[in-house]
Amino acid sequence: MPHPEPVVLILAPLGRDATVASAILAEVGIASDSISTLDALVAGLDGAACAVMTEEALLRWDRNAIAQWVERQPPWSDFPFVLLSSRGGSPDVRLTDLLGNVTVLERPFHPAVLANAVRSALRARRRQREVQAYLEERQRTHERQALLIRELHHRVKNTLATVQGLLGATARSTKDVNTFYQSFSDRIVSLGKTHNLLTEDYWQTAPLRELLQNELGHYNDATTSRIVLDGPAIELAADLAVPTGMAIHELTTNATKYGALSLPSGRIAVRWSVDRREAGRVLDLSWTETGGPPVKPPERKGFGSTLLQRVLAQQCNAEVVIAYDAEGLRFQMIAPLPEDRLVPAY
Repeated sequence: MPHPEPVVLILAPLGRDATVASAILAEVGIASDSISTLDALVAGLDGAACAVMTEEALLRWDRNAIAQWVERQPPWSDFPFVLLSSRGGSPDVRLTDLLGNVTVLERPFHPAVLANAVRSALRARRRQREVQAYLEERQRTHERQALLIRELHHRVKNTLATVQGLLGATARSTKDVNTFYQSFSDRIVSLGKTHNLLTEDYWQTAPLRELLQNELGHYNDATTSRIVLDGPAIELAADLAVPTGMAIHELTTNATKYGALSLPSGRIAVRWSVDRREAGRVLDLSWTETGGPPVKPPERKGFGSTLLQRVLAQQCNAEVVIAYDAEGLRFQMIAPLPEDRLVPAY
């Protein structure tokens, strides 16, 4: 945390001590501010780097406030004081004990003595501020690590539940071991790609365009017209990215087996936008297939259909529409978006 330029507070309400001390410090480039009362000095200590005080000023007022301030200092702080004592006498032990980190100068003093004492105090305060910055950064690091560990536990738990669901659903929708192995393996690979995107980002988000590219990119042709991806840059939170990535994988798998990607003439256009509704912002994503074989509704509902129609609705609160048009499958998902997950398009 940056701190302002150090200011030295001077409390010397009697005589010319304040004027002389301020002039000496000004000559060596040290900013100072003369304070008229002890209470005012205590009020300014938090923003100061050092304080120069006379014995009589401290003895003149109730010292409870400054004693409490010194006592309340954080562990990294040992505020430096310079105490100007009277000639020929020993400094009042009550005052030195009260201040703790104090340098005593007997008046009259050479200007260089005061300047050197204040410079030493300022160096000590800078080192204390460096310790403060280090401790604060260490605390922030600790908090970030704790957050990431909690997120990791949450993510592992969700991932294991997802894998378990994939295992059961794939087993129910396949009739032989080889088909089961291939389908389950492909789904795990797709899930892994989504998690790779999430772990690359500190905030645990994944770019929607990259989710689509991971599944559809290698099906594009030389003219890049077979696969069209059209929409703004947007990051999906993990809870939306994982089921969306799985849905994209199922749509792609279906398209390669039965839909647009099963014929060279087939095309897929994926378009999305971020819209404002009464409940907040939503992602409106559509998947449209053309140029493939004629489409008809499936005779039985497999894992892909269940994922698209049920899982997205339950886990993402999404509105899902699937249309088996003769010219190609159409899919639309409208899902709510947290406000802080939006990234403007470039």
